[in-house]
Amino acid sequence: MNGRGLSGVEREYIRKHHNHEVEDNQCSSFLIKHIKAPVNLVWSLVRRFDQPQRYKPFVSRCVVQGNLEIGSLREVDVKSGLPATTSTERLELLDDEEHILSFKIIGGDHRLRNYSSTISVHPEVIEGRPGTTVIESYVVDVPEGNTKDETCYFVEALIKCNLKSLADVSERRAVQDRTEPINRI
Repeated sequence: MNGRGLSGVEREYIRKHHNHEVEDNQCSSFLIKHIKAPVNLVWSLVRRFDQPQRYKPFVSRCVVQGNLEIGSLREVDVKSGLPATTSTERLELLDDEEHILSFKIIGGDHRLRNYSSTISVHPEVIEGRPGTTVIESYVVDVPEGNTKDETCYFVEALIKCNLKSLADVSERRAVQDRTEPINRI
C-alpha cells in the first residue's frame, strides 16, 4: 500500500511503529483495517501470541513453550489449503501500553523466509462509537522463481483475511458486550 489516502494520524503511526529495513531481494508493505470495536477488546485478541487461532483462520493449532515473553517461540500448525503446514515464530515485541506486537518467522514448512511482522492497534471513533485502527506491516524475502509483486500479493491476501477475521470476531464481541439486559419493573 502506498501513503496516498492516509490520514495524518495513520501516517504518524506508520512512521513511528512500522519501519522495516528492506533489502533488494525483499518486499514490504502495510495494511490498515478499521474495526467497529473498542481498542481494548481488539488488543485482547491481537496480544495473545499464544492463541493466534482466536482470529487467524488459517491457524489450526499453536503451542508456546514457557512463559509469554520477548523471545518466546510458538509452533503454529497451518490448515490445509495453503502452501505450508507448520511455522515456527518468535515474539520480538509485546507492548501493552502502545498496543504493538511484532514477531518473526524463524522456521517451518513454507516459503516465507525472513518474514517479520508488526501489528499496532490504535483507538479511534467510528460512527460516534469507540473503534480501532489496526495497522499490520511486514517484510519478507522474495522466494526464488517469484516476483516482488507476486510475493506481496500472496502475503497481503493472507493479512487481509486475518484482519477481516479480527474485525468479525471483535465486532461480534463488541455487540455482545453492548447488549444489556432490560430492567423490568
